Amino acid sequence: MRLSRTSKWILGVVTIVTLAIIYLPLSVVLVNSFNTSKNMAWPPPGLTLDWWQKASNSSGLMAALSTSVMVALGATAIALVLGTLLSMALARYKFFGKQAVSLLVVLPIALPGIVTGIALNNAFRTVLGWNLSIVTIMVAHATFCIVTVYNNVMARLTRMHPNLEEASADLGAGLWTTFRLVTFPQLGSALFAGGLLAFALSFDEIVVTTFTAGSGVQTLPIWILENMFRPNQAPVVNVVAVVLVVVSVIPIYFAQRLAGSEQRR
Repeated sequence: MRLSRTSKWILGVVTIVTLAIIYLPLSVVLVNSFNTSKNMAWPPPGLTLDWWQKASNSSGLMAALSTSVMVALGATAIALVLGTLLSMALARYKFFGKQAVSLLVVLPIALPGIVTGIALNNAFRTVLGWNLSIVTIMVAHATFCIVTVYNNVMARLTRMHPNLEEASADLGAGLWTTFRLVTFPQLGSALFAGGLLAFALSFDEIVVTTFTAGSGVQTLPIWILENMFRPNQAPVVNVVAVVLVVVSVIPIYFAQRLAGSEQRR
């Protein structure tokens, strides 16, 4: 389809305006992380690296960052295992209720976070009798991180012809050997991309975390929420926000590159 010059100009203007609405606030956060004013006066009266130094020396911030990384790694590991198993079961086998199971797997990422948080809080404390801890946060995050792994692996499996797996079985290889030597190598990039996206989702999740974190367990997003309205901490929060943007962009960038390379094959 060919567009007229007027249509191209209109689309260009709309694109620029949309990108500006999305990214100008982020640029303000970046500038404020160097703002000399504690009240975030605008335009900044000067620039300083003091807030970055304070952020690097904050023991509470470093502890929250460590907790977020641990939670994200744990949730990603769970999502990789369960998401892969689910996608293989749904892609390779036919059984009653297959579509319903597929819907139930994808549903958690579509539900409002507050609904998921309340449901998991009740399940952990009332039904299972668990004390809320870092483990409950990992399990809670895994419920929606599974979706990213499931979608990536399912897309790869639908493009893979089962002939290779069938040939492996005909040659006497067992189920595990076939998966290890034939299936898994072809799923490697899909698993890597799904794991990166799962890590990014878990790392900055706050709503579900609020309902499933025990006392004394503080992730980085919760630390930001508790400190953003404190006058002495507001500039440091901007520093953390910039770091979060970078941490979120990196896995998404590599996941997109992997998806693009796979499409060109």
